[in-house]
Amino acid sequence: MRINNTTDGTIMKYDLQIRAFLPEDTTRLVAIWRSASEKGHPFLAREQLDIQATLVADHYLPLAETHVALRNGEIVGFISLLDQTIGGLFVDPNHHGTGIGRQLVEHASQLRSCLELEVYTLNERARRFYDRLGFMETGRRPNDDSGLPFELIKLVR
Repeated sequence: MRINNTTDGTIMKYDLQIRAFLPEDTTRLVAIWRSASEKGHPFLAREQLDIQATLVADHYLPLAETHVALRNGEIVGFISLLDQTIGGLFVDPNHHGTGIGRQLVEHASQLRSCLELEVYTLNERARRFYDRLGFMETGRRPNDDSGLPFELIKLVR
């Protein structure tokens, strides 16, 4: 895959640009998070997603090391890292299946020697995605971070 480094510290992979998160990205990233979460986590209630959206905007994005993917100048996805943990990987559903998620994970792999994450057992598409990228299951827990009875799988690569 051709990679071009630009003078402003961004990375171009074909028509995908990956750069560091800027505070002015927050509204778009929360919108991507929301639409991707509704598609990938249909088992979560609207109220739960509302609460989580506020947490994403106010806490997770400012605290995490977030990298934003742009295609033709439009933000189309992002990955957030907390040390070696992928705290979130979200791609605009209109761009699912186009390689953006893979490129974001590969970008994170260049920054960290080991990556880990948790994924909902019920999110079969995400599980298959991480399997294809070589992540291995190392454990499970019965409840999510909100204490809801949705099993999570821990994956490591």
